[in-house]
Amino acid sequence: MPELTRSVTELINEFAKMPGIGRKSAERLAYYVLRLNRTEALALADSIRNVKENVRYCRNCYNLAEQEECDICRDASRNREVICVVEQPRDLMALEQAGVYRGLYHVLLGRIAPLEGMGPEQLTIDALVNRVRGGAIREIVMATNPTTEGDGTALYISNLLSDTPARVTRLARGITSGSMLEFANKEVLADALSGRQAF
Repeated sequence: MPELTRSVTELINEFAKMPGIGRKSAERLAYYVLRLNRTEALALADSIRNVKENVRYCRNCYNLAEQEECDICRDASRNREVICVVEQPRDLMALEQAGVYRGLYHVLLGRIAPLEGMGPEQLTIDALVNRVRGGAIREIVMATNPTTEGDGTALYISNLLSDTPARVTRLARGITSGSMLEFANKEVLADALSGRQAF
């Protein structure tokens, strides 16, 4: 069986290091790059270089930015009395795409996960607490993922902020529209019951 060239093997190995990319997917990506013309391939390489050289975390909220502050923090039309706390920049983007929330954000850059070696000190929790204590924040919306670690992180943060005047809330959860009760798991049903609203 003929061996791949060293350059192709190295490219496959680099793609295979990415999360969610197995060996076969890495091979497909490498062959895709090989099929690109030189201009397209170098544009891809330049994009990767630009991300590594230009993108940093916003000094306020830890969203991705190319300046000291991200576009959201610089937007004067945002409600500066509400902060929505998310785990990762991709969570922030998902909420932004919904087009409903107009406050500020705080990106934790992870969640408390002791089994993975992630404690509060590895996250941006201290910066969040300082923001809340130093400003006129009325509400903190906990939008961590609805997992054991996400809920634990939200609880930890809400305890830290319990002595501030800011109200801590969380995203509503429960039965999605159009679904059937018999197919919902017990965690979804429990959230739906505990978060019930007036009709």
